[in-house]
Amino acid sequence: MTQQPLLRLGTRRSPLALAQAEEARARLCAAHGWDGNAVELVPVEASGDKIQDRPLADIGGKALWTKELDVWLASGEIDASVHSLKDVETIRPDAFALIAILPRADKRDRLVGAASLADLPKGAVIGTSAPRRAAQALYNRPDCRVSTFRGNVATRLVKLEAGEADATFLAAAGLSRLGQDDIGVPLDPEDWLPAAAQGAIAVECRAEDERARELLSVLDHAPSHAEVMAERALLLALGGNCHSPVAVRCTYSDGKLDMRAALFSPAGQERVEAQATFDAGDTDIPARLAAELLGKATSGITAVFDGAPGTDSQ
Repeated sequence: MTQQPLLRLGTRRSPLALAQAEEARARLCAAHGWDGNAVELVPVEASGDKIQDRPLADIGGKALWTKELDVWLASGEIDASVHSLKDVETIRPDAFALIAILPRADKRDRLVGAASLADLPKGAVIGTSAPRRAAQALYNRPDCRVSTFRGNVATRLVKLEAGEADATFLAAAGLSRLGQDDIGVPLDPEDWLPAAAQGAIAVECRAEDERARELLSVLDHAPSHAEVMAERALLLALGGNCHSPVAVRCTYSDGKLDMRAALFSPAGQERVEAQATFDAGDTDIPARLAAELLGKATSGITAVFDGAPGTDSQ
């Protein structure tokens, strides 16, 4: 007799999303002593995966990664969703709860196509659709040009091989989860700050589903949870949107968080930075840091921050 799954985890269909869901399933089964059949993975094709020819910021933002899963979760077709947290809107429906953050992987970006940004030839084309990566690249290399570059990891590597760009950026965590650690060179996070929640896998369930909350809570890694929630609190306070270039890195140590964040103008001409150390779980300090950053910024930066709670910033 076929075993009925104890939990159904929804996931996007992309190879990386499926790898992340497999990691969540493996950790869940190990924690509870279940065999793999106890957790069913339910893939959905997200709008963000279907539309590859335009920047995400122009077609609906991060909601394109979550809306299909949200419908299934709300209707009870799945018990939880597995997300790459950096792709999840800062403001989520009250009906859902981010119940667990898995141990965070490498937060860095990797540069693919050159040994370093300095090694790129003058006027090189850098392929990316992320405002943070575009602005940060142009801040470091204003002579280069940015070209829209979307798609999953394999698609972007094919585009790079075809000569559509001289270099691109990929998240180190994603490459590692796909077994492709040998691709590209990691960028020093002291010089090149990552996106909020980069490297973090989140599991979300219905807020009132006590059974799912209890079963899934074993996945939560407290230091990773503290880091990403502080980073998301910064985004919320900044009032950013999909066009807002924000870079932030939060590091947990002995109950404390060290946060370093930077804002850029979209074309990378301007940059402001701030840093703070505070107790894990404190969301007031990230909000104060956001105010400090906006206070330092010129209109070239603040023009892409509306001052109201935001949903998307990268």
